Amino acid sequence: MKRVFLIVLDSFGVGALPDSAAFGDAGSNTLASCATSPLLQIPTMTAAGLGAIDGVTCLPRPARPLGAYGRLQEASMGKDTTIGHWEIAGVVSPEPMPTYPHGFPEEVLAPFRAATGRGTLCNIPISGTEAIARYGDEHVRTGDLIVYTSADSVFQIAAHEAVVPPEELYRICRIARGQLTGKHGVGRVIARPFVGTSGHYTRTANRHDFSLEPPRDTILDAVKAAGLDVLGVGKIHDIFAGRGLTDYVYNQSNLDGMAHTSDYAARDFHGLCFVNLVDFDMVYGHRRNIDGYAAALSEFDRWLAGFLDTLHADDLVLITADHGCDPGYTKTTDHTREYVPLLALGPGVKPGNLGTRSTFADIAATVAELLGVDFHTPGRSFASAILR
Repeated sequence: MKRVFLIVLDSFGVGALPDSAAFGDAGSNTLASCATSPLLQIPTMTAAGLGAIDGVTCLPRPARPLGAYGRLQEASMGKDTTIGHWEIAGVVSPEPMPTYPHGFPEEVLAPFRAATGRGTLCNIPISGTEAIARYGDEHVRTGDLIVYTSADSVFQIAAHEAVVPPEELYRICRIARGQLTGKHGVGRVIARPFVGTSGHYTRTANRHDFSLEPPRDTILDAVKAAGLDVLGVGKIHDIFAGRGLTDYVYNQSNLDGMAHTSDYAARDFHGLCFVNLVDFDMVYGHRRNIDGYAAALSEFDRWLAGFLDTLHADDLVLITADHGCDPGYTKTTDHTREYVPLLALGPGVKPGNLGTRSTFADIAATVAELLGVDFHTPGRSFASAILR
């Protein structure tokens, strides 16, 4: 293969993992919840084999799938974006990252306040929309930063763009990132800018994630070291702390990310194009919006149909996810511990069932083999199973 397009539908799980109860997510199923919506129209992914994946019973099973299909089990101890993407890229995390169900201790907040010269508000696990609704007025009045977390390993900082401009908020986040190491080495520090007036605050598209660096080389580093191209779309640059990329672009929305992917496909590159489409998670999953999630999947499916028609003979598309975020799961608004789908599509792909695989890292092993790159990972390549 000359080009691999690895597309992560952020949070698109396909059913609870065997250990989901330990994470508080027993019975979760992002795809099944979306299938209850009349807005779910995904003929391309269904024809590819999505409905034939082990455990999927909510979609038609195609008589002759057009692609290779399967599901992946997460070997890492987590259900967040950083750990999920690291595992896709070949790095399994046996230990969970720190979380703060009761908020951050003073040993974290005191040096942060001292370094930024600003006070802090909130400091509890809370949804971002609720955080700005509850604390936005006080933030605007005082300039204190809204600091909050979730069930994931995140240190989130919300600020009104008229009070703390985005570039200043990013500087503040870099301060936090530099401080949050060791036992407080959270997966991500996230800038959450918002705008609006009291009672009508809304978050903007100027979010940025400042991730912990991967503890070892990923498939991105290996592909780059081999002299090939590594193109990042959306949050990929932030998730990997900028490592391993030769070019990247941010997204304003899923639709924007699809357009960026098409733009990269129009280039004559050799290597990996790694794409994250975050709206599924951020806009619909966490907000438990089943119809919105279903409509977003349908929008992606329509784009995918056209994108596949543009592929070259030596191109491959891999579609997967990094965790679940079941929009129909009412016990929590956080991520859900689920299997993720695996679809392989392209002119050179041999259709077939790849089964249930033990780690997301199988993707990294496969990309390495297809691109002829030396890379060591716990994953097992399925390249021979998908090549004609």
